Amino acid sequence: MKIIIVSFFFMLLIGFNATAQTTKNSEHLNQLWFSYFNQTRVSNKWGIWTDASLRTKEDFVDNLSLSIVRVGLIYYVADNIKFTTGYAWANYFPGDNHKNISQTEHRPWHQIQWDTKYGKKRMVHWIRLEERFRHKILNDSTLKKGYNFNYRIRYNLRYELPLDKKGSKPGAITLIINDEINVNAGKQIVYNYFDQNRFYAGLKFQSSSTSNIQVGYLNVFQQLSAGNQFKNVNAIRLSYYQNIDLRHNL
Repeated sequence: MKIIIVSFFFMLLIGFNATAQTTKNSEHLNQLWFSYFNQTRVSNKWGIWTDASLRTKEDFVDNLSLSIVRVGLIYYVADNIKFTTGYAWANYFPGDNHKNISQTEHRPWHQIQWDTKYGKKRMVHWIRLEERFRHKILNDSTLKKGYNFNYRIRYNLRYELPLDKKGSKPGAITLIINDEINVNAGKQIVYNYFDQNRFYAGLKFQSSSTSNIQVGYLNVFQQLSAGNQFKNVNAIRLSYYQNIDLRHNL
């Protein structure tokens, strides 16, 4: 089973990379992605979600492309099933069609997540619905009144394979393999119902009983709104995770 799952993820990576390589109108970028994630459980049924991300634009260290802050309220159906609803604020730094000004986005979001353990191995699924309100752009230096709107549906599958016998104890190292597919919907979507695929492979280092550090390789293959233009991003992703349970302190 483990070999089948790992092979499936790598086949996805090879397939999307091959597509990107053969697409004539494909832009290739190298980026750094920095992220912070926190999930704090405050009772048997309720918790709080916060995360923040910052991404560079190209050549790993050349300018910035995006920053995003996300918050949410978590409802625990069970220890391994939870619903989250929240709000995200994104800032797109100056880009090709707004070279002298940043573009903002307001993004309500709703998610269901469930996970299954196979001994010390773990499989995590989540499905997220986003409602994206992106500020319209008039020209290189001016934002326009109003917002473009569309829905985006994201499905994420993550597989965690411990590489030692420590499990989730401090010092443990775990292999992470992750794939996420994003699909657009809404009246303003014409050519790119497929938005992007994100494949990630990396290592998780358990730094304490409540936190871990993850570093790895991320490939993003994205279809742009014109339909015949694509982005192929190769990124190094560095993330810090905190999972805090306040029930023990009550």
